[in-house]
Amino acid sequence: MTQDFRAGFACLVGRPNAGKSTLTNAMVGQKVAITSSKPQTTRHTIRGIVTSDTGQLILVDTPGLHKPRTLLGQRLNDMVRETLLEVDVIGFCLPADQRIGPGDAYIARELTELMTAKHTPVVALATKSDRVDKQRLAEHLIAIDQLGEWAAIIPCSAVRGDQVGEVTSLLASYLPVSPMLYPDGVLTDEPQVIMIAELVREAALEGLDDEMPHSLAVVVEEMLARAGRPEISPMLDVRVNVFVERSSQKAIIIGKGGSRLREVGTTARKGIEALLGQRIYLDLHVKVAKDWQRDPKQLQRLGF
Repeated sequence: MTQDFRAGFACLVGRPNAGKSTLTNAMVGQKVAITSSKPQTTRHTIRGIVTSDTGQLILVDTPGLHKPRTLLGQRLNDMVRETLLEVDVIGFCLPADQRIGPGDAYIARELTELMTAKHTPVVALATKSDRVDKQRLAEHLIAIDQLGEWAAIIPCSAVRGDQVGEVTSLLASYLPVSPMLYPDGVLTDEPQVIMIAELVREAALEGLDDEMPHSLAVVVEEMLARAGRPEISPMLDVRVNVFVERSSQKAIIIGKGGSRLREVGTTARKGIEALLGQRIYLDLHVKVAKDWQRDPKQLQRLGF
């Protein structure tokens, strides 16, 4: 470890679907945050940890800042604001394939207030640069520059790997001089049950309309080693409940004759086995928790 080793926390912010989770995974080099084309995919602040010879960057992935319509939405926004107050540097994700809009301007104003109050540096990241040509990217970078006073502006593509290393180094350069905060080799401090629930939710989100993701919550009920299995091939029984708000949504998740739920189970099981490094039996149940997004008691029970 060098004498000027730096370690600290960085937060990626942006409106929903700005590429925050995909960039987090690309920087860490492994899947630690779920990704989906649906807005409000991220619900928990997942820490991805990037350790090099010169520094340790701990990435806090937050939900997209948005105008809340429910109590859940308000709590997610509060979570983002609390996180922003505690980090050393912020990466503001602005996807290159979308024009800068009111949502970006709203976040820019929030970040400007924060920069004024706490002097937290904000690096503007032109994400998804692989989706546009050079001319469009240049226009996007100019528009970002006009949006606020940023510590730096850098384009990147998490999917293609363009400038991902440079983004990591740039964010790390704003961290304080500090010893390592996590042991070398640790990639996330997210509990396994949360990551398993997130992998199930990611699988369940595929192919749904834009309203459904908000109504979907996943809770791991139990994880038990199956008795009587030989040591060389252990099996873990994982029981998971998927909660929706209405019976009609339950029918959509299950699908005709249970076909959709089987697909969700197969996809999630592969991700969970890769995460745990062992075979599992995934027992999925879909339950109705009426209007849980607006009910404080149910929100608490479901982990919000």
